[in-house]
Amino acid sequence: MIAQKKIYRLIGLDGSPHPVLDAPYESMEAAVRAAQCWCEGQGRRCSPGIKAYGIEVMTHCGEWRTVCYAEKSLATSMS
Repeated sequence: MIAQKKIYRLIGLDGSPHPVLDAPYESMEAAVRAAQCWCEGQGRRCSPGIKAYGIEVMTHCGEWRTVCYAEKSLATSMS
């Protein structure tokens, strides 16, 4: 059996691909780093709802499955 490389993406609070950060990432850590970097830079002036994000992983059959929502981004969007 050949191990498949996992692909991750960032999503918004509604579960849709993130409106700004929709790109493939090689790891959850890479996705989180990209989101944090954007939130501290260009995204700084965006609404908290846009800054909030979750992470999905592509399954073997090509579907996306939600892994988690970043707690820090959720806390920011709720305040």
